[in-house]
Amino acid sequence: MTLTEDLAARFGRHDGGLAVGGVPVRRLAARVVTTPFFAYDRALLSERVAGVRRALPDGIHLSYAVKANPMPALLHHMSTLVDGFDVASGLELRAALDTSVGPAKVSFAGPGKTTGELRQAVAAGVTVELESELELARVRAAAAELGVTARVAVRVNPDFAVRGSGMRLGGGPQQFGVDAERVPDLLGLMGGGDLEFEGFHVFAGSQNLRAEEICEAQRRTVDLVLALAEHAPSPVRYVNVGGGFGIPYTARDAALDLAPIGENLAKLTDVVAAALPGARIAVELGRYLVGEAGVYVTRVLDRKESRGKVFLVVDGGMHHQLAASGNFGQTIRRNYPLAVADRIDEPAVGKVSVVGCLCTPLDLLGDDVELPAADVGDLIVLFQAGAYGLTASPSAFLSHPAPVEVLV
Repeated sequence: MTLTEDLAARFGRHDGGLAVGGVPVRRLAARVVTTPFFAYDRALLSERVAGVRRALPDGIHLSYAVKANPMPALLHHMSTLVDGFDVASGLELRAALDTSVGPAKVSFAGPGKTTGELRQAVAAGVTVELESELELARVRAAAAELGVTARVAVRVNPDFAVRGSGMRLGGGPQQFGVDAERVPDLLGLMGGGDLEFEGFHVFAGSQNLRAEEICEAQRRTVDLVLALAEHAPSPVRYVNVGGGFGIPYTARDAALDLAPIGENLAKLTDVVAAALPGARIAVELGRYLVGEAGVYVTRVLDRKESRGKVFLVVDGGMHHQLAASGNFGQTIRRNYPLAVADRIDEPAVGKVSVVGCLCTPLDLLGDDVELPAADVGDLIVLFQAGAYGLTASPSAFLSHPAPVEVLV
């Protein structure tokens, strides 16, 4: 079974066409009124979280990284499934606090928090992941001004990198976190009753499909945290080992095996419980929880041939799906899974290139893709669109209308 066939089977079919949330895509397009649009399957979101719960040991705190997809309806649904949220801006924080997740279960990370955002976070009572000495001073000033105790943790830039990650967020010089060797000095500045120290956050890499590399990173993270805990101003209650779980985007990718990760975390949970009584391990996932539950649907505006090559020109493009165009993290561009919505089971009849409506050759959603017959008016579905789609793309480029997002 190909990746496209596997994904189509998960969403389901209706009269030979793809369905999302039990609704045929063509009917969903009529309900949405306009194309292009994003559709997220509520049942698939719930199934994915349940699958992660089954694979990971009891007691693991499962946090959702809001940056993966901050759509409000999706956030509200996720708030009923996960243990907490991680946010990376003041607007994400506001959106998180509009859900049923309480402030004590929200963490705020990011290297460029403004003074206003830090004040907002302290006032809300969320955990601020400190990423510099200056952030500590600003948090302390906000706590004094507001007359409250600020909840803080330290984001650590580890002295190791994670092999196999699509994007490295730790090891070597980084804008993220505090270098591990400088953390003891930072912890030494935290005395006093104006701060409530929670623990440590180590996130070394993202989009990793190699279970053993993730396990190794988790082991090294726990070793690092146990060493740093000796300098902590109070008992450690929070150990965020990050996430980095990847999803397959192309035919050459193999799905991540969660079983060894769960076994590894079970052992690490025992280690942490023995060394840091009362501390909880948090795993922070974004893309892995929501990425495979979303599709991007766009309509064919024109079918044209140019010197022997067939192009399907659609009304969407890289301004909504930058990653699928190959311009967001890909060294070598590879096609994401694509399908014709109403012909999900029909065989391919030849190669076409699916291009967007922007006047740039970078606006390419699928290059020489094998698809069933498709013409003007047909709906093209791009899979793996639940994470880092709209909000990670240049949506204002060339001033096209914003797409609709629906949770079905």
